[in-house]
Amino acid sequence: MSERSAVGLEGLLQVHLVGVGGAGMSALAVLLQQMGKLVSGSDVADSPILERLRAEGIEVFVGHDSAHVAAVDLVARSTAVSKENPEVRAARDGGTPVWCRAELLAAIGAFRSMVAIAGTHGKTTTTAMLAHILAATGVDLSYLVGAALADGSIGARWGGGEWFVVEADESDGTFWQIGAKRALVTSVEADHLSTDRSSEMLQAEFKQFCSQATEALVVCADDPGALAASQGCKRVLYGTAPAADYRWLPLGTQGLTTVGLVQHPCGETVEMVVPMAGHHNALNAVGALAMACTLGAEPTSVAAAMETFAGVARRFEKRGVAARVEFIDDYAHLPTEVSCALSTAHRGNWQRVVCVFQPHRYTRTAHLWQDFASCFNLADVVILTDIYAAFEAEIAGVSGELIWQAVTDHNPAGDITYLASLSDVVERLVEVLRPGDLCLTLGAGDITEVPDQVMSLLES
Repeated sequence: MSERSAVGLEGLLQVHLVGVGGAGMSALAVLLQQMGKLVSGSDVADSPILERLRAEGIEVFVGHDSAHVAAVDLVARSTAVSKENPEVRAARDGGTPVWCRAELLAAIGAFRSMVAIAGTHGKTTTTAMLAHILAATGVDLSYLVGAALADGSIGARWGGGEWFVVEADESDGTFWQIGAKRALVTSVEADHLSTDRSSEMLQAEFKQFCSQATEALVVCADDPGALAASQGCKRVLYGTAPAADYRWLPLGTQGLTTVGLVQHPCGETVEMVVPMAGHHNALNAVGALAMACTLGAEPTSVAAAMETFAGVARRFEKRGVAARVEFIDDYAHLPTEVSCALSTAHRGNWQRVVCVFQPHRYTRTAHLWQDFASCFNLADVVILTDIYAAFEAEIAGVSGELIWQAVTDHNPAGDITYLASLSDVVERLVEVLRPGDLCLTLGAGDITEVPDQVMSLLES
């Protein structure tokens, strides 16, 4: 299924993407258009991403209708889209090929030398860092990042050079099917589990992904899951561990900037300024440097390029200041990610850290709710909301209250509140925020809308 040829895609002119409002699918739409395809797409609701696609000249529809696929050569669907979607069903019944995201990505990648970045966390930032480094050092590359870039643009570009840097999303279990011969793995932890997908299956998928990277494999030496998945493969290691080929020696922080030395395997040491807060982002930067050097870049040039990296939307993103309260928004939705975000915030100069967390997906909450118990220790005030379902059906007995219970049991004296609705969260924040506070919103859902709403009310 993953062996789509360049000739096969080259013969297809009109492509329709179902679920085009997602970060990954919207990026694929932009790539296809830049490749010269006629691209359309549909999603269940309008969104800022659809507006950006319209600005790119891509025809998008709100709602699904079989008429949308009447004249197309290929339909691709996201994981969130059912096989019984009316557009998918109409295409299948009419003999039009229907591909999943991984099949389409593999077909696009057949035109270039693919470099794939995977991991249960860190992959988006690392992909964006690597793309920026290569572009800043004069490489005409193509890339696909599964999030908006710092300037709000969709993270995709089709260039004329050899390299195609892609984020390989493990969420639907198909990421290994792209068959990348050059790969980077940031982390492997339990996530996207279900009754049909165990931790062992996830680990096996990452092992397959690593085994295919026969031309270059870069792995985080600090992550046990990544080390286990790549065991037995020829690999280059990065991190703070003594075994790392590219070893990070932290020197300190300057506000939201991290500074350190990178020891290159040839013996050279370069200083690197990472313009993002947090040790986890420093590791992402070292991983991007290691891959860039593996592809032929010079360490000093890479370090200089990293200093101008502007970041990725929703990765400890500054959203604004109102009533002397600063607002930062982060995509963190796994226990490790939440802990990292709060550790980073704790090192800031704010009077208090007021943290709002929105759990993401019922299946994730069902499997991981107990693991969140100690994640909020560094927050002064914690507000927990109900689950953002994404495309999942509700699971009986699973709600954000499970996480609230775990956190309160761990810290009975803590200022920890459960408010199911975001409208109640907004009202509560207006009441509790004080000058000098940081309001840190965490989660992969519509929690990202809260900062603007609260800032508007505080300013009024």
